[in-house]
Amino acid sequence: MKNLEEIRSEINDIDDELVKLFVRRMKASSEVAAAKRESGMPVYDPKRERDILVKVAGAVGSELENEARLLFTTLFSISRGRQRAELAKTSDFTLSLERALAESPVSFPSSASVACPGVEGSYSQQAVSAIVKFPTIFYFKSFEDVFNAVEKGMCDYGVLPIENSAVGSVAAVYDLMDRHRFKIVRAHRHRINHVLLAKSGVKLSDVREIHSHPHALSQCSAFLREHPEIRAVPSTNTAAAAAALAASQRGDVAVIASRECAELYGLEVIREKIADVESNFTRFICISKKDEIYADSNKFSVMMSLSHRAGALSDVLVKFSSGGVNLTKLESRPVPGSDFEFRFIFDFEATPHDPRVVKLLAGFAGDPEIEHFTFLGAYSER
Repeated sequence: MKNLEEIRSEINDIDDELVKLFVRRMKASSEVAAAKRESGMPVYDPKRERDILVKVAGAVGSELENEARLLFTTLFSISRGRQRAELAKTSDFTLSLERALAESPVSFPSSASVACPGVEGSYSQQAVSAIVKFPTIFYFKSFEDVFNAVEKGMCDYGVLPIENSAVGSVAAVYDLMDRHRFKIVRAHRHRINHVLLAKSGVKLSDVREIHSHPHALSQCSAFLREHPEIRAVPSTNTAAAAAALAASQRGDVAVIASRECAELYGLEVIREKIADVESNFTRFICISKKDEIYADSNKFSVMMSLSHRAGALSDVLVKFSSGGVNLTKLESRPVPGSDFEFRFIFDFEATPHDPRVVKLLAGFAGDPEIEHFTFLGAYSER
């Protein structure tokens, strides 16, 4: 009987042979891509893949059939990705990415007009000030109003919340991104410190209603459960709720907002640290109608609708992995107006200067199996 070292030595020899065979297969895959370019044939050949899987399953026997299918379907996925990357070297997507890099300024502008939801003192306003050093801020009631302001040229940029560490993504913003075809050009992680504000002299025992944005209310759900006698009332914005309370005469209302709103609107902090979790962050994105990609970009976001077949998502994940890409987010979103169809949102760390990443995305953009591909942007996140 072989000892462990002898077995491992044999495995090393086998791995050496596998590496050589893998290199041969990838070279052959590139040659197939060249032949398909000449003939105009599609990359995906489902019949050939099925025939190979049947042959492989028969060769290895029932004991290893599932493992062999997994190995070869992974090889197929890598090969298709390589072929599509070869065919996409001069694709429209590649050219548009290169153009955006070449035409964007060296650094993000220090002054600009920015559309923002809410009013002065909102977390969105604080994010604007973190992204743009000297902003001229225009406030709007809804997320869609922000998109429209940028689309119509009223503002250079728009800043919107996209995700919270406690309650997840802001679905409406993703839907608007896809509908309006905007690009993310900057992102900022902003620490959220919710406090309870009321008019001067009001105590917590006097409060019968707490007003705030629904996300802020959900981020403070434990505090609200501790006080069942107090009714939660949704508002359009945390700072807007604070401004409305300041303008009223009500002594039975408090608001959940930032500490900055206390000074801005003449309110008092009657309870500190009311969020469910102390480490509470919201990601804000800065959107532009122009294709802007700055040299310091370190993150990408894309959206895809995949074909309804087994392994479709797995194929995409294999391609990300083979491209050396670190995914930081994968989320599914129902397609508005459809029955049980979903789009997938991918965030990943990468630089637009990496040719492997450009080839990967160009392959996705030109993949007929991906029913809907939206490039949301390459940007720096701080």
